[in-house]
Amino acid sequence: MDGVANKVVVVAGASSGIGEATAVQLARRGARLVLGGRRVELLNELASRVADLGGVAVPVQADVRRGEDVAQLVSAAQQEFGRLDVMFSNAGSMAVSSYDELRVDDWELMVDTNIKGVLHGIAAALPVFRSQTTGHFVHTASTAAYKVVPSQAVYAATKSAVKVLTEGLRQEAGPNLRVTLVSPGFTHTEGIGKGGSPATATDLIAMRDAIAMPPDAIARAVAFAIEQPPGVDVGEIVVRPTAQG
Repeated sequence: MDGVANKVVVVAGASSGIGEATAVQLARRGARLVLGGRRVELLNELASRVADLGGVAVPVQADVRRGEDVAQLVSAAQQEFGRLDVMFSNAGSMAVSSYDELRVDDWELMVDTNIKGVLHGIAAALPVFRSQTTGHFVHTASTAAYKVVPSQAVYAATKSAVKVLTEGLRQEAGPNLRVTLVSPGFTHTEGIGKGGSPATATDLIAMRDAIAMPPDAIARAVAFAIEQPPGVDVGEIVVRPTAQG
């Protein structure tokens, strides 16, 4: 049997891009889903697509910057399916710019979404996983956590923080829980070039359109980590386009 089948998975940041592709990938393999995101109309459309695939998905409007919203995702999984197997903290912001532009609001958006969003997922799911004596955290970082480039320092710092937080969680998780970090390179999502400096956005969009890989490449990596048998923990996966330096 597919190791994904019947697992209950919360996908935070499911309304587009990697989250949307992962939801579809997991639904095809028999997972039961709770879909979290700010744009409820897109979540409803995705839930309908999952139903067309023969799956089950519960859409829940949630902003990962608010701990109570993330807690609602976990509660929905418990109420609808009786348990939670995987917490996929995928929501993120890439509102990048150079320091000289002083786009402080964008810096705060990235910190609140990329770092606090992951921490809120841990806070919501860890007590449930401890009670069940089983569970799996999957966090989306970025290749920016491994290589810093101009105009992306704050973004890289937030993704480096996700990497560190995930490794610390892995060390504290104990023998029954699993923790996976997935670090995508350039991926063809709407988040590339969204917010931040207009000039930087233009450059990123051009690079995205030239070399980016499809979101399903990351979705398959997430599914690979989830499908492993009990006792096997995929700690870290880096996936990038071959054209990315």
